[in-house]
Amino acid sequence: MSTSPVDSLVSAVTALDVPCERTTPEQFEATLAAHVEEPAVGVGLRDQSVSLDGTAVTVDPAPAALKAAHTGVTPAAFAVADYGSIVLPSTDDGAELVSLFVDRHVAVVDANDVVPGMEAAFERFEEHVADGAGAASNIIATGPSATADMGELVLGAHGPSEVHVVVVEGDAAEVEDE
Repeated sequence: MSTSPVDSLVSAVTALDVPCERTTPEQFEATLAAHVEEPAVGVGLRDQSVSLDGTAVTVDPAPAALKAAHTGVTPAAFAVADYGSIVLPSTDDGAELVSLFVDRHVAVVDANDVVPGMEAAFERFEEHVADGAGAASNIIATGPSATADMGELVLGAHGPSEVHVVVVEGDAAEVEDE
């Protein structure tokens, strides 16, 4: 029995003890609310079928708001199903900062942007470089940052100690964040 890339992503992410929830555009706000602990900051969910409008997330935060935030919400450029990885772009609006300088990072990815494996991920990177649409750099993140350099395993040593993934499935009218 064949599984979809989204099914594989959910399975791989869950195996990493990362909460992963599937939702629809209509249920996105309620789903996101279950993963956000305030104060929360984020960047616009560009190229996504949903928006942070109407949520408790402060978009385009000032440095003081970012420093005080518990949760950061950012779009994922895409996800790599087999690895349970999300690809986070470094953008001018601070997506990288919002994903790294908080205790909990919530990555939002459209189901259409889940690729099955690393070969497809490299093809996606190549497309973005060729057409100039992608960010100058990207982070491939698989779960929270961790280190055991000093003995015991420590989560969040180089980024968030918690990562949550929200996969948006289904069609919706295009929504633009301001």
